[in-house]
Amino acid sequence: MSKEVVARIKLQITAKQASPAPPVGPALGQHGVNIMQFVREFNDRTGKMEEGVVVPVLITVFKDKTFNFIMRTPPASYLLKKAAGIAKGSGAPNKDKVGQVTQKQIEEIAKVKLPDLNANDVAAAVKIVEGTAKNMGLEIIRG
Repeated sequence: MSKEVVARIKLQITAKQASPAPPVGPALGQHGVNIMQFVREFNDRTGKMEEGVVVPVLITVFKDKTFNFIMRTPPASYLLKKAAGIAKGSGAPNKDKVGQVTQKQIEEIAKVKLPDLNANDVAAAVKIVEGTAKNMGLEIIRG
């Protein structure tokens, strides 16, 4: 018999830098989860990742105060900022372009994000990532 689920918590935490401070502590503490156990497990699992990578996490909390968590691929916006070499996206993406990405970079990001996107193939994933790039004020160089 499966355990009864009490809560599902979505967080974005920087790899190797989980700590009991907000947002992790308050989110888990209100459900009675052992915060330090989560912090240790998360930091162990992200130990081989590059410094500063943002990792979305889906934490499932059970009635007996145990938990498990699934790590997702980094957000497309994070990967696009890294590819374009910019600190943040544009406040007015239709007017101000803040950087450029190539079609090849978009395809590579789409391949990385494919398991977490609502897309059946790479072509559909590319369209999703292109939309994110345009909304960030990035210019897409084709060819």
